[in-house]
Amino acid sequence: MKKPLFISAAGILLLAFVAGVLFYGAEKNEQTAQLAQANRSALVRAHSQTLGQPDARVVIVEFLDPACETCRLFYPFVKDLLSAHPEKIRLVLRYAPFHQNADYAVALLEASAKQGKYWETLEALLAVQSDWVIHHAVQPERIWPHIEGLGLDLEQLRSDMNAPEIARLIAQDREDARTLNVTQTPEFFVNGKPLPSFGYESLKQMVDESLASAYRQDTESK
Repeated sequence: MKKPLFISAAGILLLAFVAGVLFYGAEKNEQTAQLAQANRSALVRAHSQTLGQPDARVVIVEFLDPACETCRLFYPFVKDLLSAHPEKIRLVLRYAPFHQNADYAVALLEASAKQGKYWETLEALLAVQSDWVIHHAVQPERIWPHIEGLGLDLEQLRSDMNAPEIARLIAQDREDARTLNVTQTPEFFVNGKPLPSFGYESLKQMVDESLASAYRQDTESK
């Protein structure tokens, strides 16, 4: 008798744990949604790097850590969404540099933007992320060999990384991430709303629904 009772008790505990995780996830999502609604200015800043048309009616805001492996894995999916709807979606990148020394990578990326090489530098770094992120920590000097062929003035890049405006930019993004309850990366908001659950399918579904809603009137008027 004792063994079946033990299995039954373990099953109940497992169900309780799963229910607790689901409840916590739903509660966190609701809190994030309320914070995003109350702090819409924290979603997009003038300094934010963007891809897509400025007048696109569907805006994906992604809080990213360039040292985050999941961010690297998601990046091609996000680019695919933009490629499928080039006139209708705009991507806005924000930073949540949670990994050790990730501020260094962010500063380098922002300095590359001063030379018009932001997206090339980001994609080059993501492609070899495992070489310059070791045990979840950025190894600064391991980054540089990977950007030598991008046509950057590396001496100027090192100087620009220390510019006060870049430090302020990183501090602002960190503050906005805290305000919006961003605790992991990547974190996505679509037209101001957080994903109901994390995952590519969830992101794609939310984008598709936002596209259908935003452009329904155009379709009906044709």
